[in-house]
Amino acid sequence: MTKSENLRELELYIHIPFCVQKCNYCDFLSAPASGQVQSAYMDALLREIREGFKEETRDGFGEEACDGRNLVVSVFFGGGTPSVVEPVWITRLMEAVRARYVLVEDAEVSMEVNPGTVTAESLRLYREAGVNRLSIGCQSARDEELARIGRIHTYGQFLEAYRQAREAGFSNINVDLISALPGQSMADWEESLYRVLELLPPPEHISVYSLIVEEGTPFYEMQEKGLLELPDEDLERDIYWKTAEILQNYGYEHYEISNYAGKGFKCRHNCGYWQRRNYLGFGLGAASLYQNVRFRNTDSMERYLELSPQCRGQEQRLEIREQMAETMFLGLRMAEGVSLSEFERLYGVSAEEIYGDAIRESMAQGLLERAKGNLILTKRGVDVSNYVMAKFL
Repeated sequence: MTKSENLRELELYIHIPFCVQKCNYCDFLSAPASGQVQSAYMDALLREIREGFKEETRDGFGEEACDGRNLVVSVFFGGGTPSVVEPVWITRLMEAVRARYVLVEDAEVSMEVNPGTVTAESLRLYREAGVNRLSIGCQSARDEELARIGRIHTYGQFLEAYRQAREAGFSNINVDLISALPGQSMADWEESLYRVLELLPPPEHISVYSLIVEEGTPFYEMQEKGLLELPDEDLERDIYWKTAEILQNYGYEHYEISNYAGKGFKCRHNCGYWQRRNYLGFGLGAASLYQNVRFRNTDSMERYLELSPQCRGQEQRLEIREQMAETMFLGLRMAEGVSLSEFERLYGVSAEEIYGDAIRESMAQGLLERAKGNLILTKRGVDVSNYVMAKFL
């Protein structure tokens, strides 16, 4: 793919920041809200999609961002829990997207949903609206763990949502799981993983995230008081590599640090983030990258409702060295790593010329290796991936 062709591909992220209740680990920009607030927000979100970015022609987005020179290859409804709002809003949002953007015929249209917030009817309406990929938040197959982390559902409710999604015609489903939960043993984790793998048909994609205790969450407060019993680093690492072994034995490709896909089912939208494809984010706090400018909407609900579609907060035009750094540390998240020839084609200079010391040091430490012209993390490098990626900042 040439650079000009890459610029023609555009992704859209649509943020719906509502949930039934905050989970004990969640630090996302989300919260419960009344029906009145939800309706006001969704109206503002529609306005932003229909009218946003027009005023930004001085930076080259605006006119160009929504004409035929940019083909939308993916749309992602994230949250929060997008399935909390009435299904008609998803239909209206997709109508607004189609009215303003050129959506390619095989576009990936993903939506995050949680058990307990979907029905057979709502799933049917999502399909009719054009959603063709679901990401279901299971997190654990053990009810005691679900209760401990503050989820609103049981595993039985997950099974019902999964069955209904299949019956609604969804043939591309991701299941989200969280490992290294409080009190979790290796046996507990394997029980969850195998129960998900026993689903018929099994999910096309599985995302496994190791629990991170973030400041401002109930788990953080518990940890500060010494009330949170977490697996130690050795067990967390063992769980990570056991997960990779099991899923690869079941035919899943470990294509990114936390993501596994059946053949042909990598998440196109998320791959775009790691490959620095242009994307526009709509909604509260939503981030965008367009023509090497990063910008973010306000995270104040009051300001968003008042200012949408002119709701941009932070903006940063990336200098060439910042673009190079992102290419390195985002690319290293993927199993294929960073193509050294592609780096040189993009920037007119080799990665070794810019990052020679960091590359040589990391290779000497056994954290990076070259394979088929790419620079990739070793197994040891994955264990300390944040340390390795920081070398390129």
